[in-house]
Amino acid sequence: MYEVIGNTQSRAFRVMWLLEELGQDYTHTPDKPSTGRAAELNPSGKIPVFCDGDAVLTDSTAIMTYLADKHGALTHPCGTVERAKQDALTHQILDEMDSVLWVATRHKFMLPEDKRVPDVIDSLKWEFGRNAARIAERFEGPFLMGETMTVPDIILTHCLNWAFGAKFPYDHENLLAYAKAMRGRDAFKAAVGK
Repeated sequence: MYEVIGNTQSRAFRVMWLLEELGQDYTHTPDKPSTGRAAELNPSGKIPVFCDGDAVLTDSTAIMTYLADKHGALTHPCGTVERAKQDALTHQILDEMDSVLWVATRHKFMLPEDKRVPDVIDSLKWEFGRNAARIAERFEGPFLMGETMTVPDIILTHCLNWAFGAKFPYDHENLLAYAKAMRGRDAFKAAVGK
């Protein structure tokens, strides 16, 4: 059985949601970073940690890509142009949205107080808004790549929800409607319920 280690207020949620979409059974160990099994299995203490038998994987995107490939769902096949476009979209979201939110989070409360630069937050909000506009322009609907839900849909929805909680504004009607529809998915709700 699969095990997802990490609290649901982290990127572990992405993995749980993907597993729910795939209809796969898993156990959830809600460790916070650097605690319990997370600290035991990942020397950095970062979450999520994912166990598939004796195999231990880290990084939410690597885990989701592994699972999507393994189960042949939520992804385009390796070696296809569609997969290359999917991977490019994944990296765009990670580089231009996830990383911006992560830097802001670190400067709000994670870094030691004397290392925080609160003044950077306004610049990061501007950058996030600009990057969200780029995603909104290329959005095909109903999913990012058209009719097929893929791994980047989970990453983007997680980032849009994170942005809402962090008060990082985006006002693109298509992204707002998309995020609402994605949160309405049964698999999303099942992962939230864990």
